Amino acid sequence: MAERPLEGLRGKLILVVEDDFIIATDLALALEDCGAEVLGPAASVDDALELIAAGHRLSGALLDINLGQELAYPIADELRRRGVPFIFATGYDAWIIPDPYRNMPRCEKPVDTRIVERLLNEGNANA
Repeated sequence: MAERPLEGLRGKLILVVEDDFIIATDLALALEDCGAEVLGPAASVDDALELIAAGHRLSGALLDINLGQELAYPIADELRRRGVPFIFATGYDAWIIPDPYRNMPRCEKPVDTRIVERLLNEGNANA
């Protein structure tokens, strides 16, 4: 039996924040394969906040926590303030994530786009 194509993000605009070019490219392509339109990838907090401030109607975001010398928590705060669901994509264990973000959805790298698709579609990404 053939597996259904991943198109559960069709028509959704997803912000990708990842500082590793190869990982960012792979994530963007995987999300596009799920039908999403990708904004970014943004490689820094400032780049991501600039994209958010531009007024795009974001459906969700996938954030790497560690962006070189900075952490993505200011991006998470802004997305939370705007009611945009997001998922952390990281290799960090949950215990190392600060309390205000510990219960946010998190995907281990390499990211499984089926999990991203499910979390964003179920609206669990900001619960």
